[in-house]
Amino acid sequence: MTAETCSHLDTIRDVGPATKGCAECLKIHEKKRWVALRMCEHCGHVGCSADSLHQHADKHFHSTRHPIARSIEPGEHWKYCYIDEIKWE
Repeated sequence: MTAETCSHLDTIRDVGPATKGCAECLKIHEKKRWVALRMCEHCGHVGCSADSLHQHADKHFHSTRHPIARSIEPGEHWKYCYIDEIKWE
């Protein structure tokens, strides 16, 4: 897949990670219990991946409808659109 097939590229903003880990896990003291981290490309929210116990990145999308997240794991450079259900680098 390529970014050209995503119809939500206009929602991407120049943001950085708002926290150094999953925002919600840190609030409930679940430090380092996430599998991987994702950052919202609209607001910078950092949430744990769908493979993690709490799946906060997915929950962020469902509560905000911010469509695009990217991996912030070392060595990973992909983005994912929740609405179009596509992943690209």
